[in-house]
Amino acid sequence: PCLIGMEACGTAHHWARTLAAMGHEVRLIPPSYVKPYVKRGKSDALDAEAICEAVQRPTMRFVPVKTVAQQSILMTHRARSLLVRQRTMVANALRAHLAELGLVANPGIANLAKLAQQALSGESSLPSYARTTLDILIRQILVFADEIAALDQQLLAWHADSEASRRLSAIPGLGIVTATAVAATVTDPEQFRS
Repeated sequence: PCLIGMEACGTAHHWARTLAAMGHEVRLIPPSYVKPYVKRGKSDALDAEAICEAVQRPTMRFVPVKTVAQQSILMTHRARSLLVRQRTMVANALRAHLAELGLVANPGIANLAKLAQQALSGESSLPSYARTTLDILIRQILVFADEIAALDQQLLAWHADSEASRRLSAIPGLGIVTATAVAATVTDPEQFRS
């Protein structure tokens, strides 16, 4: 067994788990902490030399290796965040299109949905191609809402299984989304001094 240092970048947690299973001690180093040890230029050999230097420093801070379960729930969080951003983009586009047609909605998805339904009603004088476009955008927002709800159910299930997440959600102002994210990200609270 030997000490293996790696930059904490893409696939690093997978390789750290694989190498640790072989009996090696693996330490992940944030790339920004390795940079000061690069003496000249940029190449794989020079990066490896800098990592070797950094991993031996007694004051170096390392990234804890995440489990597959932790990475899975963090993937759920990232996917949810992506879908929320995409829903917001489509909602903003819909809001802008409706405003160009003289239909203005108060902030919020619920208000926008009501206004869009009004625009699509038989009383509206919108041309059919505008109605088709609005209908597509509304359906897209609804699909995003369903997918976000499905991911929320995954977060709830993980939250129910995670003691750390349940304890965190007991803190006033900390909801399940934040509690699950913190529980999955912070593997060892002792790494923080305060």
